[in-house]
Parts: sequence; structure tokens; C-alpha cells
Amino acid sequence: MFADLITTEDQLRAVIGHPSHRVMAKHVAALDQHCRDFIARSPFLLIASANGGGSMDVSPRGDPPGFVHVLDDKTLAIPERPGNRKADTLSNLVENQRVGLLFMIPGKQETLRVSGSAAIVRDQWLRDRLAVHHRTPELAMAVTVEEVFFHCAKCVIRSQLWNTANWPDLAGLPTLAQAMVDAGRLSETPEQMQALIDQDIRQRLY
Repeated sequence: MFADLITTEDQLRAVIGHPSHRVMAKHVAALDQHCRDFIARSPFLLIASANGGGSMDVSPRGDPPGFVHVLDDKTLAIPERPGNRKADTLSNLVENQRVGLLFMIPGKQETLRVSGSAAIVRDQWLRDRLAVHHRTPELAMAVTVEEVFFHCAKCVIRSQLWNTANWPDLAGLPTLAQAMVDAGRLSETPEQMQALIDQDIRQRLY
């Protein structure tokens, strides 16, 4: 389908150039106070992981601001709340501990990027520390930070992500229930599937 491909680093740099020393200097190997403050106010992050064969996954995580705990300048703890038990991220970590994190704060144009390795842990002291509404997670991810830096605002500005006046119309988009029924050719109706989703939220949110 495509005839004009970039296949080497030299070809890539010939088109986009090289980052300035100022851009490269923002990359640090530990969580400084700016990073800690950002994480403490973030209610949402994306986790990128891959299995042993290299198949990628990006999974969202959300909780009250500060749900990711900074244990020290090289270690983060992320609670694993009840989900659909598919556990793509956790299954990947069993085979490949490499992860990338993207922290976001509503209304904040910049994001925070973290890369490193992660382990699945069950230490009781940590799980107790990550409890919300008196519900203690069964699992947590302990992330060892290798690189962290702030990402500039250009993508958020272009997308007008936090400008509600420019949010797209959602009319015509399928519900999760409808998408699941259609994709899986399920015997349940969308209404029955929605009832199951609503029940899951009521009973298993934490």
C-alpha cells in the first residue's frame, strides 16, 4: 500500500531534525518534586506494556487524584482495582516487565511520561496503603522508574482536549453494551448487556 517509507534513524532525522539540548536535558532518572506534585494531582494514567512476543497493549487506570503512590524517588505503586479479569497489563508483566506510563490532569495541558519496569506485588502493607473506601486491592504494580519527563502541551492544544465547547458530538456512537454484543455475536440483547455492565459497576467498582 505504501511506497515511500522511513526505515532508518538517519532517514527519520533527515526529515524531522534533532531535538535541542534543552529538550534532552528535561529527561531525568528519578522523580523530583515537580514529578511528585504532578502525580499527586493526577486521577488518570495510561499504561503501555507488551507480552513476551512484543504484542502491545495500552490500558487506562483511574481513581481519586494521587491514587498512584510515590514510595521513593525511583518507585511508584499503582493499585489494581476489580475489572473484567482480562488483565492484559498484568498478563504482559508476567512475560515482560517493561512499561511506559502517561499521567494526565484534567485542565492541565502538559502530561508526565514515565518509563521503567514493573512487578506484580501482594505485600499487605502496600495494599493497605492503596485502599479506597475501605476496599483493599488484591494486587498492585510496583514500577521502578528509569526515565521521567514532562511532555509539552502541543497535542493537547491542537486537540482542544479540555475545551468542552469543542468536544465532538457523541450522537450515533455505540454504547459499550452494543459494541460487545456486535463484536462477540452475543446472545444477550444490548439492553441485557447494559444491565450486566451497570450491575458490575455497582458491585465491583472498588
